[in-house]
Amino acid sequence: MSSKTIVAGVGMIKFAKPGASDSYDQMGAAAVRAALADAGLSYDAVQQAYAGYVYGDSTSGQKALYHVGMTGIPIINVNNNCSTGSTALFLARQAIESGMADCVLAVGFEQMQPGALGSHWTDRPTPFDDFDTKTDALVGNSKIPLALRYFGGAGKSHMDKYGTTLSDFAAIRAKASRHAANNPLALFNKEISPDDVLAAPMMWEGVMTRLMACPPTCGGAAAILCSEAFATKHGINSSVTIAAQAMTTDYSSTFDAHDMMQLVGYDMTAAAAQQVQESAGVDITDVDVIELHDCFAHNELITYEGLGLCPEGGAQQFIADGDNTYGGKYVTNPSGGLLSKGHPLGATGLAQCYELTHQLRGTAEARQVAGARTALQHNLGLGGACVVTLYQAA
Repeated sequence: MSSKTIVAGVGMIKFAKPGASDSYDQMGAAAVRAALADAGLSYDAVQQAYAGYVYGDSTSGQKALYHVGMTGIPIINVNNNCSTGSTALFLARQAIESGMADCVLAVGFEQMQPGALGSHWTDRPTPFDDFDTKTDALVGNSKIPLALRYFGGAGKSHMDKYGTTLSDFAAIRAKASRHAANNPLALFNKEISPDDVLAAPMMWEGVMTRLMACPPTCGGAAAILCSEAFATKHGINSSVTIAAQAMTTDYSSTFDAHDMMQLVGYDMTAAAAQQVQESAGVDITDVDVIELHDCFAHNELITYEGLGLCPEGGAQQFIADGDNTYGGKYVTNPSGGLLSKGHPLGATGLAQCYELTHQLRGTAEARQVAGARTALQHNLGLGGACVVTLYQAA
């Protein structure tokens, strides 16, 4: 692994509610065209492609990419739950750094259905059998939708340990709306207050209101990665590089710790964050801007601690001090995050890449984090996989 990876181009379409979007293939193709245009490349420059989606038939990646071009290149379809987009990015980066390819595309898209996430295969064991068994033992509430039960349970664990309150989660959701108000590609642009969040219908009494959960969303996003030599040859903007990247899967502690925070990937997050810091020789305090996986406000709060932005048990003070937004220590989710921008599963990781690339280029307009030079991306999928990516500006 020797070749530095350049983020040559990024593209994203505006996210939409189920039923209000184009079909998955059209969304994916539109995101790819935008990324190619951003890089100043034609599709025939791409040597490999990784296409990420969760809900779709086999070879949906080919269906989307054939709208852009049919050049015979390898197209690999990727499914890693909510970390699918960043898994495609991880594979694309490996192809560049290994020297196997000089220009690689990662694209993610999702055409989602209304309502809570659920299994589409009922005639076989679900990958979440062990997660459900452990959740049953720890929190019960088996009638609550699975994702809400997992992440709400993790938030409740933090509340029980450290005295975290619903108001802390509400402050995170309100912060997301303030950031998304400046993002024209976000699903929700309306600013809401913590009181609005607390007044929303209660989904789990004392634990979560409806506005603390991200909405089902449709969308697409893409990134073109290339080697330094390719960038030089083709006159590509080389101002943003991937300095380090790590993917982790579940440890035995996921189940053995008997803690909902571990069940939703706390240790995966901590390990991946530590790996990228060591690989890049960067301390977390050097990071300026972060896109993290806020599928629920509860997970954003837990992830502050998992990434090391604050000490364990310190998230409540971190929020109160405003260290998660502009003017604080770290600007988290300037895009509005999954809570306001939306969460089309396959596209999310690449939408995070889109945001951070523009932040490091200094082209994020009203969302711009002043002087941003180092950015961190965190994308989590239960079942499980966590991808953490560290970007740097040249």
